[in-house]
Amino acid sequence: MNIHEYQAKQLFQQYGIAVPKGEIASTGEQAQQVAQSLDSDAWVVKAQVHAGGRGKVGGVKVVTELNDVAGIASEMLGKRLITKQTVAEGLPIELVLVEETSAIDHEFYLSLLVDRATSGLCFVASASGGMDIEEVAESSPEKIINITVNPLSGLQSYQCRQVAFALGLRGQQIKALEKIMRALLALFVEKDASQIEVNPLITTKTGELMALDAKINFDDNALAMHSDIAAMQDKNQEDEKENLAQQFELNYITLNGTIGCMVNGAGLAMATMDLVQLSGGQPANFLDVGGGATKERVAEAFKLILSDTQVKAVLVNIFGGIVQCNIIAEGIIAAAAEIGVTIPVIVRLEGTNAPEGRALLNESTLNITAAENLQSAAEMAVALAEAA
Repeated sequence: MNIHEYQAKQLFQQYGIAVPKGEIASTGEQAQQVAQSLDSDAWVVKAQVHAGGRGKVGGVKVVTELNDVAGIASEMLGKRLITKQTVAEGLPIELVLVEETSAIDHEFYLSLLVDRATSGLCFVASASGGMDIEEVAESSPEKIINITVNPLSGLQSYQCRQVAFALGLRGQQIKALEKIMRALLALFVEKDASQIEVNPLITTKTGELMALDAKINFDDNALAMHSDIAAMQDKNQEDEKENLAQQFELNYITLNGTIGCMVNGAGLAMATMDLVQLSGGQPANFLDVGGGATKERVAEAFKLILSDTQVKAVLVNIFGGIVQCNIIAEGIIAAAAEIGVTIPVIVRLEGTNAPEGRALLNESTLNITAAENLQSAAEMAVALAEAA
């Protein structure tokens, strides 16, 4: 689960990490009032959306005249911001964060994330922080430093010094960085985060370290233990279909292709998507109905796929183990009949009661085809999607 920048900064403050003074606003008038309350001669108005790259597309603006704050904020609010990290239609701007400007001496990059290769946590840092950190990582990877934290021994002071020296920090700044790194680690562990990013972390003209931006992603599986974090969820920033899928215990992720996929099992779902691409198509989604899917859940999954107007064909790949293929077939037929599906549906069934399931599909009068194997099913789905 992602949260907004202002929420992440509230957590930073709780853990002793310095951030610029500021408040959120939902109207231009409120933004003006916030600016007036800040002891600053310039202000930063920042669109609050769950995506990076805001500064490159007008989502972050520096305002030097107090009377312009309301107008700038009003121009953002109610619009949708499109960045490289959003879906094509962008994300709604319902809040802006108005902050005092900071006297920046240098910008750095600092993040903390799960390192599955070492079964630990990893700090990633670079002296080249700011909006173009992705380009730095791609073109100059030697400018990125990685420090792995052993979960048993914890973060060591010498590791903090390694990062500080790599960033070119000196004197009291080294101690300040260690304080920030330990605070980030405590926040990460105590709140069950999966990634924290500070970009940029800055040194001010007076030599202080401050988090100018903040992004935190949390482990969905741990939210039940953190009601304070769960309360920060903004569903308007999330995919509507993905939220609906959670209600039916379906694992669904929206993609950009034209072939809807419904599979039972995450590994089988990824293999199915790979095969679709190898056959020349693009999957429209990842959808795992789970090993114990009921007819009702299958029907809801099918309706979810068909709610995507980009889908031109549907590929269903079910291996019947716990869930029986005839139950899957009944769910598909029921959903297709209820929606009045007009696009082709190709179904590959194997396992428990597969012949019965294929017979039900073949006997239906709907636009459903039971394929003999996965290869032919994928090729058929791609061909029909292209024809559409």
